Amino acid sequence: MSRRQVGLGALALGGGLAFASLPADPAAAAPSRGGDRPPLRHGPAREAGLLPGPLKQLVTDAEAFLRPSPEHPWYAGAVLLAGRGRTVALHEPIGMAVRYQSYDEETDTGVEFPPDQQIPMAEDTVFDLASVSKLFTSILAVQQIERGRVELEAPVASYLPDFGRAGKQDVTIRQLLTHTSGFRAWIPLYEAPTYEEKVQRLYDEALASPPGSAYLYSDLNLISLQLVLEHVTGRRLDVLLREEITEPLGMRRTRYNPPASWKPKTAATEDARRPWSGLDRGLVWGEVHDENAYSLGGVAGHAGVFSDAWDLAVLARTLLDGGVCGRRRILRRESVELMFTDFNTAFPGDEHGLGFELYQHWYMGAMATPRTAGHTGFTGTALVLDPTTDSFLVVLGNSVHPVRSWRSGSAPRVAAANQLARAVPVRPVRGRTAWFSGMAGAATATLALPPLDTSSGAARLSCALWWDTEPKADVLVLESSADGGTAWEPVPFTTRRRGGAPEQHPTGTATGWSGRVWHDLTADLPAAAGLVVRWRYTTDRLYVGRGAYVDGLRVERGHRRLFDESRPADATRLRVAGWSREEG
Repeated sequence: MSRRQVGLGALALGGGLAFASLPADPAAAAPSRGGDRPPLRHGPAREAGLLPGPLKQLVTDAEAFLRPSPEHPWYAGAVLLAGRGRTVALHEPIGMAVRYQSYDEETDTGVEFPPDQQIPMAEDTVFDLASVSKLFTSILAVQQIERGRVELEAPVASYLPDFGRAGKQDVTIRQLLTHTSGFRAWIPLYEAPTYEEKVQRLYDEALASPPGSAYLYSDLNLISLQLVLEHVTGRRLDVLLREEITEPLGMRRTRYNPPASWKPKTAATEDARRPWSGLDRGLVWGEVHDENAYSLGGVAGHAGVFSDAWDLAVLARTLLDGGVCGRRRILRRESVELMFTDFNTAFPGDEHGLGFELYQHWYMGAMATPRTAGHTGFTGTALVLDPTTDSFLVVLGNSVHPVRSWRSGSAPRVAAANQLARAVPVRPVRGRTAWFSGMAGAATATLALPPLDTSSGAARLSCALWWDTEPKADVLVLESSADGGTAWEPVPFTTRRRGGAPEQHPTGTATGWSGRVWHDLTADLPAAAGLVVRWRYTTDRLYVGRGAYVDGLRVERGHRRLFDESRPADATRLRVAGWSREEG
């Protein structure tokens, strides 16, 4: 069964959930022992099982975006947090939480506060999370599914009859959580003068596509889910957040509508004025940036939550531990599995669990796996959880300070995720080192054996291979040349992971996700008097995976070894461009 079939088969009587065992997955998080686990703590990289060098580079890379990149700074400042297991190995503030008092549109410059009024970032600086807020709404929804008050496949209109207007009668709760409802991305609810009229405008909104027929990310999905939650529980969303998530987990710096006393420790956002903003508000600082959330009183299903990096690390650790923090459980382990399960298999590239985005290289970078879950926020925030390596990343930046047009793309998030992925070591199959392709974008790396005489045939190459690349865009190729390198032909090969079935690679290529485990590889080589065999790893300019590793290269013909990497004389004959020996 596919993961989506498993998820859909999890619906039970009475609106709750019943779960069959999910398929075994090497990416599954380590089992949690609940209350006998120590609390999250700061510690050195080695204690977390991370390499310190990439973590230092993570900060260096992040600091580069405080400068024009290329035209303007991507953010005025940021707080970076990275950890693995129970250990937060990096918790670093950079830049300024409050730098600009306004934006000058005529000169496209930020008007800075006097130096004595600017506020540097601190470890506990609070940020407007923007759309990362959607994760909290999603968790609250899954809690109510557990308790039988909400059914995953139930029509939203069964809870909110007026929602069914304008052809929305078949939209389900699952479609809200996976952005497959058919809603367009956004409407200016703030133009409606009263709360009741804003809700009515949502109810009157027609769909852009039939429910379940397309993926389209929309704030309206989570606003609708907010209305469902408030209806079935009789509590406002901010009360639900406090009572069901932040108080049980001890997240003391996470809430809607932070009090005025928090403002000096809160990162400023935008000089919000028309035409780039929907509302004329001036410098937004200590209040929600999103116009619709602001017009809804600061409490909205799609935006409005404020938090700091440590609190988000607590949430990340809770989810990686299967919904438990210490002796407090906010979700069943099976529910977390569903949140990390792809329900959008019909829409490749838009993988999505219940609320969580999955496998998105555009901000997860090399942390992306089919099980990596996360979300971003328009203000410059991101949370990424990788159950495969039990690691988590928080990037909180104020990238709309002083104006939203200064930021573009997601380069700081990708750079941070790449370095955290790089910090997780890959243990060689034998010895202390293995050949590593590197993780550079828009690059080609080659690892070539010396010319071999395979003219009598029956020569076979064997090695251990580990790969994780951006699917299809970045490709590892085994190829050979019989004319000294003028022409190259692919060499088909077979891989087998421990306990698995053989996998054929008839085109001589490997790309995408391989489970981040070593595979045994064999390949029959063509007959030639001076055959050159090489690995070639090619990446595009956008995103990369964790790369490729090769260990224990050997070529044999019967009982005779034509090449053996373990022999120093043979190893020195390898021709290397871009690959390096790396310790695990």
